[in-house]
Amino acid sequence: MKNPSIENPPVENQAPPGTLARIADVDALRAVALLLILVVNIAFFASGYPFHLVVDPAHDSWGDQAVRWLVELLFTMKAYLLFAFLFGYSFTLQIDSAARRGVDFVPRFRRRLAGLFVLGILHAVLLFQGDILTTYASLGLILLAMRRVAVGTALRVAVLLTGGIGFVLALAATGGTQLVADPATALAAAQRSTEALQGGIGSLIAEHVRQLPAMFGTLLVQGPLALSAFLFGYAAGRRRLLTDVAANRLLLRRVQQLGYPIGLAGAVIFASGGGTANLTGLTAGVLTAPLLAAAYAATLLQFFQTDQGRRAVAVLAPAGRMSLSNYLGQSLLCVLVFTGVGLGLAGAVAPPVVVLIAVAIYGVQLAASAVWMARFRYGPVEWLLRAWTEQRWPRLRAADPT
Repeated sequence: MKNPSIENPPVENQAPPGTLARIADVDALRAVALLLILVVNIAFFASGYPFHLVVDPAHDSWGDQAVRWLVELLFTMKAYLLFAFLFGYSFTLQIDSAARRGVDFVPRFRRRLAGLFVLGILHAVLLFQGDILTTYASLGLILLAMRRVAVGTALRVAVLLTGGIGFVLALAATGGTQLVADPATALAAAQRSTEALQGGIGSLIAEHVRQLPAMFGTLLVQGPLALSAFLFGYAAGRRRLLTDVAANRLLLRRVQQLGYPIGLAGAVIFASGGGTANLTGLTAGVLTAPLLAAAYAATLLQFFQTDQGRRAVAVLAPAGRMSLSNYLGQSLLCVLVFTGVGLGLAGAVAPPVVVLIAVAIYGVQLAASAVWMARFRYGPVEWLLRAWTEQRWPRLRAADPT
């Protein structure tokens, strides 16, 4: 459930001459992650049941079950890890950019994290209690403190974090811990949450605030995994893994050869065991989702080197360059579609249609991003966050003189 990346510097400030196309590949990869995030998150706007880890009995046909199973198999726990990886990768680009320009990186990054934290609080209360921006901002301080560690050290810490969370979950599973202790109580609470989503802005905010304590428990798992992905991204950035796909093609193929069989096997256990509602399945997901997410990234990066892939990059990259605006925009559009603030469709739309709505929203965002980035240097929220970070108003229009 959930997740985004923070504001990213414009393409021309992220890489030295000759690497713009490669950075566009990373932006395109971020844009794909946006779609995966939306497909996962939209279920939590469409119904109050997913937050309580139970299935809406009104939408439990074989088709509904199949769609939910496929989303959990392919995207849940993979999408936000891909975003977190790119957060860590972009962190190294920002360090290098600051060094080239001779500016002090640390206070700027701290301000950026503070701005991100405030955005996350507003997002969680007004739009989506499943926000992870506040978690990213908090974990970003740890990443900042580790900015001088060796690549090997970062990788070892990342593996230990993932393995440690998996071990704790496995112990809880063998001990008989149940995430849904009383299904009847959970179903009743889910119905109340769905009714709250159907209400007006006051009802929506009250529901978001009411659910925030439960989300802290979720972040006990997601937080360490996100930090692990940060560190993998940091290591990739330090080794310039994504700036020369051709030179790293053998490594990327090995990632695919390892990631797909192990990652998909774990994903089958995760999805078939009830997803995040079952500790055994969740343990399998924690231990294998990073491998499947890495295989996705390796496949996409190699595809982007083909003629069709270059055309796909041209379509996707603008959305990736303004990923924070698009992430928040997804939540706003979902609120307008599903809650009583807008159309009030919460609880009334079956999972297959919910996924189609996600694809439609994403299509709108791709088109809007292309139009916006043709005229401006940053997305609207990225521009505001950059202004706070730099303590000045940066140029917004792409045609402004340098």
